[in-house]
Amino acid sequence: MSRRALNSSTFGLAFVSLTASAALFFAACSGKKPEAPPAVTVQAAPVRQKTISEIVSTEAVLYPKSEASIVPKISAPVEKFYVNRGSHVNQGQLVAQLENKDLQATLKQAQGAYQQAQAAYDTSTQVSLPADIQNAQLDAKATRQAMESARMVYESREQLYKSGAISRNLLEQARVAYVQANNQYQMSAAHLEGLQKVGQTAGKQTAEGQLAAAKGQYESALAQFQYSEIRSPITGVVTDRPLFEGQMATAGSPLMTIMDLSRIVGRAYVSPQQASQLHVGDAATIVPGDGRPEVPAKVSVVSPALDPNSTTVQVWVEAANPREQLRPGSTVNIQIVARSVENALVVPAAAVLTGDKGATTVMVIGGDQVAHQTGVQTGIHQDGEVQITSGLRAGQRVVTEGAYGLPDGATVQVSSPAASPAAGDD
Repeated sequence: MSRRALNSSTFGLAFVSLTASAALFFAACSGKKPEAPPAVTVQAAPVRQKTISEIVSTEAVLYPKSEASIVPKISAPVEKFYVNRGSHVNQGQLVAQLENKDLQATLKQAQGAYQQAQAAYDTSTQVSLPADIQNAQLDAKATRQAMESARMVYESREQLYKSGAISRNLLEQARVAYVQANNQYQMSAAHLEGLQKVGQTAGKQTAEGQLAAAKGQYESALAQFQYSEIRSPITGVVTDRPLFEGQMATAGSPLMTIMDLSRIVGRAYVSPQQASQLHVGDAATIVPGDGRPEVPAKVSVVSPALDPNSTTVQVWVEAANPREQLRPGSTVNIQIVARSVENALVVPAAAVLTGDKGATTVMVIGGDQVAHQTGVQTGIHQDGEVQITSGLRAGQRVVTEGAYGLPDGATVQVSSPAASPAAGDD
């Protein structure tokens, strides 16, 4: 109640008291019966029945429903980007291409070795043992020469690289060629040894092993080549793309961030007492701070543990965001309906008086226009109204203005509330 209303009420009561005293004095002098004191002017409201809800209101920060930070598995310059910030992408869509000429060459080489191993396997199952051994000897000799040649090239380039004459890339190419040539020689030598020791059956097994090894190398090269094609793991919107075409993409460093903004999640912290009233599925509302319309939501997570730093409980509310108007990172207000009571008895909050010892009362106006102090129990508070759980009945009238200091049994006169000033009036 405002100070002006309080002073007015106090003055009214003092005036009533003085008037009553004066009437008694003159009545005593004149011998006439004293007149009743004048009625105190108050405002009143009826006890109504309506649905009232207990709302938990707090601030929250918005996050996307899902987010993917795309990290390449290989290091290579970016050859081309197919999307920019703000682009909408689908799951599996090609979003970037890394330079892969060296990987493409390695893939072709591994594919050729695989085809050779397949042919060797087919041959080993169709020719006689002497022919197999002879061919294996020739193959071992040829692969040994190739291996030695590749080793010499690699050692030569290694010396040149140490002296700064060639790039690291040329050295790596020579190393890969040497490793592959050495593998070919080891396989051919093992094949020859197997044929010489245990005959055609073991030779066939060796050919199978060679084929399996060649297939593994081919699949590994294919995987490395596919790593150069960057695809989106989710459907969403590109929110970050720190590099430009031509810059080096480093394995383990984010190349792009994609967020699914079709649904948004507000994360808030509430007290343990408030959290105990909340459940997954409770209705909620997200209220943006920029004047945009409220968005209906639902509670999706109530953390089972307290935050160790703030001793609060984290609560998530989730809402649809079809137009992507709610942006991750924004601070909003969320209102969660903890519980609702239908057909509850409610009165204006101004009608409830709290005594020194915490007891709550209201002034009920009877049919004889006499106000009686009545004790009540209160429940939910919402939007300037209070639930009355005991002490009142629907339809009764309670004093909403002028109840402070009003004695029990006082005669009252209910006035209409003052009209609100028109928009723009002082």
